Amino acid sequence: MSGSNKSVDAADKWSTYKRLIRYAKPYTWRLVVGGLCGVIFAGSTIGFLPAGRETFKAIFSFGTANASHTLLLACLLPILAVIRGVGAYLSAYLIQWVGNRVVMDLRLEAYTHLQDLSVAYFDQNKTGEMISRTVNDTTLMERAVSTVLTDAVRQPFILFGSAGYLFYLNWKLALASLVIFPVCILPVILFGRKVRRAARQGQEHLADIVSMMQEAIVGVRIVKAFCMEQYELRRFSEQCSHFFGRIMRVVRAKAIIEPVVVLISMAGIAVALIYASFTKMPWQDFLTFALALVVMYDPAKKLSNIHLTIQHSSAAADRVFEILDTEIRVKEKPSAQELTGRVGEIKFEKVGFAYAAEPVLKDLNFTIKAGERIAFVGSSGAGKTTLVNLLPRFFDVTEGRVLMNGIDLRDVTLKSLRGRIGLVTQETFLFNDTIAGNIAYGTANATKEMIENAAKRAYAHDFILEMPQGYESVIGERGVRLSGGQRQRLAIARAILKDPPILILDEATSALDTESERMVQAALNDLMKGRTVLAIAHRLSTITSCDRIMVMDQGRIVEQGTHSQLLSADGIYKRLYDLQFEMARPDGSA
Repeated sequence: MSGSNKSVDAADKWSTYKRLIRYAKPYTWRLVVGGLCGVIFAGSTIGFLPAGRETFKAIFSFGTANASHTLLLACLLPILAVIRGVGAYLSAYLIQWVGNRVVMDLRLEAYTHLQDLSVAYFDQNKTGEMISRTVNDTTLMERAVSTVLTDAVRQPFILFGSAGYLFYLNWKLALASLVIFPVCILPVILFGRKVRRAARQGQEHLADIVSMMQEAIVGVRIVKAFCMEQYELRRFSEQCSHFFGRIMRVVRAKAIIEPVVVLISMAGIAVALIYASFTKMPWQDFLTFALALVVMYDPAKKLSNIHLTIQHSSAAADRVFEILDTEIRVKEKPSAQELTGRVGEIKFEKVGFAYAAEPVLKDLNFTIKAGERIAFVGSSGAGKTTLVNLLPRFFDVTEGRVLMNGIDLRDVTLKSLRGRIGLVTQETFLFNDTIAGNIAYGTANATKEMIENAAKRAYAHDFILEMPQGYESVIGERGVRLSGGQRQRLAIARAILKDPPILILDEATSALDTESERMVQAALNDLMKGRTVLAIAHRLSTITSCDRIMVMDQGRIVEQGTHSQLLSADGIYKRLYDLQFEMARPDGSA
């Protein structure tokens, strides 16, 4: 059974590596030229051996050699050095260019694929893990292309050329000296699988480190507020220790190669010394023979390391390819049509949705007319946010269909669909950019006047002018230099500038203080004019004027009507309303 597992591991490893190498195919000509330069490097390296032998013989013949012949031989060495240097430089540059370009292409492909994945994927995976795979793992893969290909081109020529010259000098001595060289592959076989397993575990621990850092940095206020610095430091230290242990396993496996190869080289030289003393071997032949054995040392070591490098890099490649192989669930059909014209109605027809086996939404049937303001209320977990996320196709329905102007949303292009929808959420996301850049995000060719007009309508213009650089002020990561109300008003300004016919408001004012809420609500009222609105609200006071209120419970719509109709019905909505407003009774009783 173990033998079968080994063969599967080997096949899997080479399958991963071959897939990785395919990314170098567009740059084949660079690899070919780099390979030819590598052959020139190898050839000139081997050329040192006969040139050195003849030079030693001529110089140390004590006057018996022709002076001009000796000078010519001596000049041959720096000429070979120049040729070798040019070959080394060009082969290293060209092949490493390909390696780094492959890394860039893989990063771009992984990032592009991440952008195409549905929101569900990001809900189920850690941010740090995705960052680590896209950035750190792709860097490790560079060695699998550049280092492996460089050594695979150069080193065999040097190794076999040196061995051939040894046999040319003295085949019996060469045979005796090289018979133990196959021992070099033993540590490679012993440690190869361990390297891949340890390398993958190390990369997983590195991803955990990145995730932990990301969480601690984003949640720094909570960490400090609860005095958890030492706890976070301890967690981080433990992950670093795990990572260190896995990486040192890889280091141990690779470090064993060099002493083994050196031992074998020295054993070969020892054999040559004994042989030379018994056979009266000319000293220049022995010196050249020993030099050839030393020359063989570097390619033998590097070729032995190729297997370990492939194992190490393949572990990283596996993790990147797992992202690339993740199925894109929200796809745009090749035949998808542009959504054109005015949005007349939105229809949910027998809609159901489930993240896994358990359904979140069940049998939803309702129609929203153009210009209607619809509010969704209910307890946490009722499915409100999931429902509105179906409209911009952050998720696709698992049952039924959502129609816009009678067309299934899955039959229209994502860009034309999402271009008609504005989104303002409770957790406003702003970029580490200028205020103007954040307002104009998603709106091409927005002018300064358009940006300022949107800010004025969102009641943001005044506080923007009070900032050091006005609209050019950089607001920090996630808008950290602004208050919650200011961030929310910028998000509303962004939606106003986009000018979408459909607007989704997801708890847009629930996290604000009373004063900020008034200003944000005023901005929202301006934003909602003339638009079809789907609003989620916990504060029922903000949605009393909506055309319809839909009450959700366990994924179903259990009540709907106007505010007054639902209060009269004395159902779930009435109970939620009473719970929220009982503290506002004149006697303050609970």
